[in-house]
Amino acid sequence: MTVTSTNALMEQLYLKYQQKPWTETLKLVHFCMDKPLRCPVSNDPDSPLLLCMEKIQRTLNAKSLFSVMNRLESLSRQKGLNSHVSPSGTTCYITSDMFYIEVQLEKDGNVIDAKLAHLGEAPVICDDLVEYLSEMKAKGYLALQSLEKDLYSMSLLDRTQDVNRVTEVLHGKVGHLVLRTGGTPMNIEFYISPYQILEAELNPGSQVCGAKIDVTVEGTDMLHKLPLSPLLDSQPGEDGNPAFLPLTDELSMDLSAYFLLKFHQPIPMFSSSIEEIQRLTGIQITGLKLAPLYELIVQSTLKEKCSEDLFTHKSHFFVSLPDCPKHCYFINTGSAKPDLAGALVSKIPFTHPKCVPDVIEILRHQMAYNSLISSCVSEKHRNGDDSELLYFEVAPHKNTSFSVFFLHPMKENLACVIIDVVTSREVQCSLHLNPRDPTLNSSDGFISRAVKRCMSVPVVMRAIFRNAAKVEAHSETQDMQVDTKQNPEPACEQIIDLNSLEESPSMAGHQDLVVTDKQSVPDSPKENLSTAKSETLGDNTEKSNPPVSMETSCRVEESTSTASTEAVMKDM
Repeated sequence: MTVTSTNALMEQLYLKYQQKPWTETLKLVHFCMDKPLRCPVSNDPDSPLLLCMEKIQRTLNAKSLFSVMNRLESLSRQKGLNSHVSPSGTTCYITSDMFYIEVQLEKDGNVIDAKLAHLGEAPVICDDLVEYLSEMKAKGYLALQSLEKDLYSMSLLDRTQDVNRVTEVLHGKVGHLVLRTGGTPMNIEFYISPYQILEAELNPGSQVCGAKIDVTVEGTDMLHKLPLSPLLDSQPGEDGNPAFLPLTDELSMDLSAYFLLKFHQPIPMFSSSIEEIQRLTGIQITGLKLAPLYELIVQSTLKEKCSEDLFTHKSHFFVSLPDCPKHCYFINTGSAKPDLAGALVSKIPFTHPKCVPDVIEILRHQMAYNSLISSCVSEKHRNGDDSELLYFEVAPHKNTSFSVFFLHPMKENLACVIIDVVTSREVQCSLHLNPRDPTLNSSDGFISRAVKRCMSVPVVMRAIFRNAAKVEAHSETQDMQVDTKQNPEPACEQIIDLNSLEESPSMAGHQDLVVTDKQSVPDSPKENLSTAKSETLGDNTEKSNPPVSMETSCRVEESTSTASTEAVMKDM
């Protein structure tokens, strides 16, 4: 009986596969021998078939024939099913003990036919399955269209006719939005630095772009409820923010996909900011590797500025400014503090348009912080005489603030500027000096305005040193000793007039570049700033608090001064 049964089985196998090439038979045998043990998912005899069809559905958003085949094979193995690809590479067979499914694909990954065959029966074309597969792919595209319409509608909220691109980038609910055209996805420009604004103004017609993200959809192994029609309500909510219709079954569908905000280049982000985004979207961002945030910012900045990924081991950088001694910045990564960890983020998944404005605000905040730290990073080497180098140390403080330590221009003690990036539009600064040291005549308000206008630590430090130099020159002229307290209000007014902040009218209301008059800075002692010295600063210094009336006496001059701004751009 055993011999007869075996011979009969072999004869049946021979008849079944006599029309197929030998290479395909070998491949099928190989997969059968490699078949993993499978535990029954349920008592339902049709369960393997239903699970197989479900997994086929989840491959719909694959973008190529190769990726479709790979996902079909992977998902089949996960459920204890066999799968193999025909020699032509356009047909995938998914088999079990009771049935097999034959999926025929085009070169671009689109489904042509799906055939279902039970044991001992001829395969039958399953039109319902083909239609279901095509329908699911169409649903994914429909969901993307609905998202794009909602984002475009949000971009029109509170928008005036004369609004310019920079205003939209920095203040728009969803930034400056460019609609999808052909194969180019919709993109959102959400942050631009003052130097990029200045470059665009000095070079009319140039394509100066800020930070961008693409809006797209991507397939997943899990089902997510996605909208199939626009959800933005015509009436805003009680708080004035956009209101959305409820995500009902009529307006949505469970799809094996989610929306994505994809960065052109990964950006370093605080781990706390990543957690906040995940809370807003309800989806985990996978593939993240935590590292000290400052190290990530330095590496990303050098990679952007250099053609090769070089010098990433450096911790000190040389920055040149016009009519000013070269600066040397030491970057203290604060690697021992776990709350300063971060990760490179390349994409943000989400399922509802309502979270996009809040995510954009978090990204703007992060980009503003990164811009200040990266302004201290340069690919330039030290050359020539370094006797006039000015040394600074940049170190994390707490949350979104950091400290810049430096030697007092007229004394040997350390001074410190703490910069707190509250939001992308609000920066608060405070200057701390040893109580026995002379004033630098730079109020907290002056420093905060300077930081906001240029978003560059070196430019702000140059302004502080120039103010200090004018105080010293004024004192020598009057043959007076420098007082250990802040100078009276008239003196401050004189300093600000001589060291005026020049503002381009077209950048008013956004972010402006600080341009100071060209004055030489006295030599500073060449000394390395160590962290140990920085830690002792708190015990020997006090926060410089000028009189309140000084804020009203400090006058800001507005001019275009293109020659001066061009000089700054060339040397930064």
